[in-house]
Amino acid sequence: MAKIDMGRSRFKIQRRLGVELPGLGKAGALERKPYGPGQHGMARKKLSDYTVRLIEKQKVMFNYGLRESQLRNYVKNAKKVKTQSWVDVMIINLESRLDNFVFRCNWAPSIPAARQMVSHKHIKVNGKTVNVPGFKVSPNDVVEITDIGARSGNYLQAKQRPRISSVPAFITKEAVAEKEKAKMVAKPLAEDIPFAFEKRLVIEYYWKVK
Repeated sequence: MAKIDMGRSRFKIQRRLGVELPGLGKAGALERKPYGPGQHGMARKKLSDYTVRLIEKQKVMFNYGLRESQLRNYVKNAKKVKTQSWVDVMIINLESRLDNFVFRCNWAPSIPAARQMVSHKHIKVNGKTVNVPGFKVSPNDVVEITDIGARSGNYLQAKQRPRISSVPAFITKEAVAEKEKAKMVAKPLAEDIPFAFEKRLVIEYYWKVK
């Protein structure tokens, strides 16, 4: 996966894809330069059908900070579910990741920052420390930040300048002393994905994956 830890790279990724990706944590990428990066960024280009589908897939990959192999595994697992569209299942599973949950609670300024908080054991689920960013949060799970996590730069930055102003409906939060805890009150919906997204194009991109 391309490096996304530098602010300039995160801006370029969003400009190239033509959309703001909240998970990258850098807002305003398209405000001053609403066109692709590079010398020919403003030139009108006719994109092939493959490129259009690739861009839509890359939106998902970069927003959630996944490698291609990881995203393919989400696709394969989602396709095993026959009761609803696999792309909806994939989005629900991505939104249920612990690193994304921490980000959507406005406890971290980006998903990479949330992943770091989880890896550093700053997050508990149902009273137990979980340090696996891809851990799947389920309805009725209670997620809380540790005392050390509540003093971390990531948490304080997110509280001062939240990347997304509102918390999605599948999460409720409450204050606990100087900290907060959150609960997943329902499964996320496919519509909870926080950026413009065309499902059909991702379905077409991964149609061969079994």
